[in-house]
Amino acid sequence: MSNAFPKGWDEDRVRQVLDHYESQSEDEQFAEIEAAFEQEDTVTISIPASLAPEVRALIARRSSQ
Repeated sequence: MSNAFPKGWDEDRVRQVLDHYESQSEDEQFAEIEAAFEQEDTVTISIPASLAPEVRALIARRSSQ
């Protein structure tokens, strides 16, 4: 297993994210998921799993512009 982190991430940040999600109640988890679906500037779609790497790469390219 690699200890390489994405740009801007380190072990402390990973631990903070894990702590956040592991300490959430079920109600808090549900509220966070529901809020994500209510965002007006994003959509949720199903795509074939085989296309996921290409879609992620496209999003990464667009995000870096």
